[in-house]
Amino acid sequence: MRRRFGLLSALVVVCACVELLAGRGMSPAVVWDVLGGGGDATERHILLQLRLPRLLVALGAGACLGVAGLILQSALQNPLAGPEVTGVTPGAVLGAVTATALGLAGWESPLAVVVAACVGGCAGATLLWLLAGRGGGDPAQTAVYGVLVSAVLGGVTAMVLLVAPGELGSVVQWLLGTTEGRVWQHWHLLWPWALVWGAAAWLLAGPLTLLRCGDEIAGAAGLSASRARTLALLCAVALTAGAVAAVGALGFVGLLVPHVAVAVFGADLRMTLPGAALVGAAVVCGADAASQLASRLLAVGLDTDRLTLPVGALTTCLGAALLLIVVRRAPGRTF
Repeated sequence: MRRRFGLLSALVVVCACVELLAGRGMSPAVVWDVLGGGGDATERHILLQLRLPRLLVALGAGACLGVAGLILQSALQNPLAGPEVTGVTPGAVLGAVTATALGLAGWESPLAVVVAACVGGCAGATLLWLLAGRGGGDPAQTAVYGVLVSAVLGGVTAMVLLVAPGELGSVVQWLLGTTEGRVWQHWHLLWPWALVWGAAAWLLAGPLTLLRCGDEIAGAAGLSASRARTLALLCAVALTAGAVAAVGALGFVGLLVPHVAVAVFGADLRMTLPGAALVGAAVVCGADAASQLASRLLAVGLDTDRLTLPVGALTTCLGAALLLIVVRRAPGRTF
């Protein structure tokens, strides 16, 4: 197990190094020189004020979404659950967009963005729970309701933007999911939030492991399944809200990462939750580096000065492919 954590940590470091080098105009020698205290003012500003906080935000957001997805899949006993398909992420986006449109939140008041995203995420999760709560926990049925809830919340978000079209430029980051333009303010918002709720998630590792085995086994072990599930869902919503407030709606990270983490670290969530944080950090960081490299290649191919491929586009494609694989492998599927 230690070897697996070591290898995964090394992968995160590699992804981080690639992302630092993925931007334009800096060779590895220049990056190394700046990190060692050298370099001119422009190089130091680009690396230390733009690339480094972007890297840290990508790592933190990926860790939050990975842990949130694992919590949701364990608490709901559903391999198809994830922040993106349970109404949590669309609800968090709706909350952030609505608060911004009403002038209650913005980057000048980052805590208000997180609170608004939490409220929206809780509303989305509650709506799904009301619709699918009596479905006997059937994964396919919950996934269908989750897609419907997400579509409805996305439609409401679009209507909010139509009512306040002047806010489109300030909320596009939440709609697409991007690490572009992340600065130290985003990191200072994200890391304490992620640390607190990540610690809370780890404290719930034991109850979540029992919930994965079913409510009957959890009850036989003396666990109040409803109370533990409520606390777990609150933790998942909070982690998702922090990530959404920092980078927007990164599609399907919370669905993809838990399956990888469980395959690597097993079903004991005391080990798998930290593993999911590492996997999520590696996935988002690697996807961000790939999006930067792809943006450079597309800019050259299309002969344009600037072209940015949002990292959310890559994570959505990967996550959608995984969702299709998981659904096809689900027992008792009818399609």
